[in-house]
Amino acid sequence: MLNKVWFRTGIALLILFLLIKLVMEVHSVFVPFVIIIQSVLLPLLLSGFLFYICLPFQKILEKNKVPRWASITIIFIALFIIIGIIIRFIAPPIAEQIENLINQIPALQHEIQYIINFALDQMERLPADVTDRINKMVQSMSNSTADILSNSFSYLTSFISTLFLLIMVPFFLIYMLKDHERFIPFIAKLFKGDRKVFIVDLLKDLNHTVQSYIQGQVTVSIILGIILYIGYSIIGLNYTLLLVMFACVANMIPFLGPWMAFAPAAIIGIIQSPTTFIWVCIITLVAQQLEGNVITPNVMGKSLNIHPLTIIVVILAAGNLGGFGLILVAVPLYAVIKTIVRNVFQYRQQIIEKANSDVKE
Repeated sequence: MLNKVWFRTGIALLILFLLIKLVMEVHSVFVPFVIIIQSVLLPLLLSGFLFYICLPFQKILEKNKVPRWASITIIFIALFIIIGIIIRFIAPPIAEQIENLINQIPALQHEIQYIINFALDQMERLPADVTDRINKMVQSMSNSTADILSNSFSYLTSFISTLFLLIMVPFFLIYMLKDHERFIPFIAKLFKGDRKVFIVDLLKDLNHTVQSYIQGQVTVSIILGIILYIGYSIIGLNYTLLLVMFACVANMIPFLGPWMAFAPAAIIGIIQSPTTFIWVCIITLVAQQLEGNVITPNVMGKSLNIHPLTIIVVILAAGNLGGFGLILVAVPLYAVIKTIVRNVFQYRQQIIEKANSDVKE
């Protein structure tokens, strides 16, 4: 029985759960380490995100015989120019739209309440528990708005602390662009023989998975953002720029992201006028058809190779565990775990096949 795969897997899971239980019992010991990890994790993730976006441009520059230091300098100059353009031309209208939206929150809540009440009056056959849930949802929306206004100081404090953490991002990014080829060989030095080959293949596979996801999703989000901006501007939708910025972030989530971006646009559209709501639905439908049939297949292909149902389950689980922030990283995290598991099973299969061939010989 000790040689059975299912038995060893069960023992490994039991040991893992036992370790988790022990860590939870003495979690206070790990509080300083958790604080350090949290402090480094955000700038590290952001710098890694920027690294994979900047990497293709660095490769293009170096193929044209631009030195490494010069390519990094050019990339940073380009990033500062982009940030300057955002601060100069995009940030002011976004801030204005956010201010207008905050001022309109009471009126929007009244309109949403009226629409929900009207829908409930027209659907008297709904079960009582469904009606209660909708009423609780509306009440929670009112409470959350009040909480946002009352906790504005704490949000400001968090923003300032996050801003200081972001100062670390350029330093991480510089070293990633400078020494990224050395990472895999450095890790591989710690291993020998077949394990060294396995670690190298695993890290290359992980790098390809993360790179494909980030570069593909960013490209898709930018294209969809341009399409939505043109469409929303033509129909005169309120808060167009704010809605498009949210759509670009939400579209980083495969499959469900576009529908998450549609929800606030639909609410603003139906409050503005029924005709605007219809046009928002048409623009969203056109954008989704282009994204699903033209943009994503040509940009990303089947780089992740994850079934849509799996994506839905992963996103729902991430939403319950950690909110919108965890939803953003849930799919690439699942892809990374899937890549690790696949490589481990392949490595184990190779060991078994090698052992069987040695026995036959």
